[in-house]
Amino acid sequence: MKAIIDAHYLPCLEYLAVLLSFEEIILEKHEHYVKQSYRNRCYINTANGILKLVVPITDKHNKALIKDVQIDHSSRWQNIHWRAIESSYRNAAFYDHYHYDIRSILFKDYRFLYDLNLALLSFCLKAMKQSISLTESTFYEKVPQNNIVDLRSVVSPKSAYSERSFYKPLPYTQVFGNKFVTNLSYIDLLFCEGPHSIQILRSSTKRDLNK
Repeated sequence: MKAIIDAHYLPCLEYLAVLLSFEEIILEKHEHYVKQSYRNRCYINTANGILKLVVPITDKHNKALIKDVQIDHSSRWQNIHWRAIESSYRNAAFYDHYHYDIRSILFKDYRFLYDLNLALLSFCLKAMKQSISLTESTFYEKVPQNNIVDLRSVVSPKSAYSERSFYKPLPYTQVFGNKFVTNLSYIDLLFCEGPHSIQILRSSTKRDLNK
């Protein structure tokens, strides 16, 4: 089975739990940009609680296709994001195993948000050792054909994951605090659990979307 879905920045656990239900994923490259979505933001765990990281985009994106939305590099956002990530996870058990690859992607100075998200998603799947086939849409279809499951804009920060039926949090040891924080960016799980992250994600998948 195939699914089509939007590309997220450092995707959350719910997003990846959804992807694990499919053998083939089509990334939507021709949708119009959606504001206040996971397309340009993620959440990490810090000593002061949950922190939202937002990739700034230029003002020239009104009704723009996601493939054409440009990152605003004037704010030196990579330094801000990386300082937050390093401060939060440098003491995590598997930080040294993965931080170089993530940092290299963030500082590659991608011009377009979509390309950054694609590189980060590819890294996440590689880190999980998953061979899910990734392709890209060639045009926009309001209603996908050929029994493709439409998951575009389904995983959204505008509503709680508990309102959907995809993700069931499975606690794991986090860096900060005694209270488990659910559905953060995958890097939280990866830095804390390393190669065991895939087992935790599979156990967090609430239902088989192929059915």
